[in-house]
Amino acid sequence: MAVPSIPSSTNRTIRKNIITSVTPYPVSAVKETMALLLRTLARQGTCLSRPQFGVFYRHAVPMGTTAKEEMNKFWAKNNKMNRPMSPHITIYQWSVPMMMSITHRGTGVGLSGGISAFALLALVLPGSYPYYLDLIHSLSIGPALIGLAKFGIAFPVSYHTLNGIRHLFWDSGKGFTLPEVYRSGYVVIALSILTSIAAIAYM
Repeated sequence: MAVPSIPSSTNRTIRKNIITSVTPYPVSAVKETMALLLRTLARQGTCLSRPQFGVFYRHAVPMGTTAKEEMNKFWAKNNKMNRPMSPHITIYQWSVPMMMSITHRGTGVGLSGGISAFALLALVLPGSYPYYLDLIHSLSIGPALIGLAKFGIAFPVSYHTLNGIRHLFWDSGKGFTLPEVYRSGYVVIALSILTSIAAIAYM
């Protein structure tokens, strides 16, 4: 099916009217963006394999620099100014939400790994659970170390659970203001410590 030809002057007028009516940006910037896009498609053979689309990239405005040259300039400037790579922990000011976020991920990984390791050992080790429990009691570790070990087990569970509930409130779109984030964070920390102590006293 033959495609009807459009006079070049009419084609340029239509293209200019479309560009100026749909975008608040300068026409030159739009032309440069379109030229980069069309040149990329042409290099990949998308346009070259279809002659009827040749009108699009034949009138593309050439750009002064390529994306690779701009990226090289960017990295040269960073190296000259001795800027650190990002993310770079040393350039951030530590805050309660940041520490709580890292702790939430750490407790999640620790709980998953601990439960998986416990289940694997229960399958491969000889003897039963009471046998190993009596073995631990026979070591005479002392109440302080036993209490610390219990806290090390109870705190990740309580903290990850309570902070997960906090994340559920965030999922509903609530509690995102900075004072609310800090307030809910302090509440989660306090409740995690209290519930861990209560679990130690119960055990």
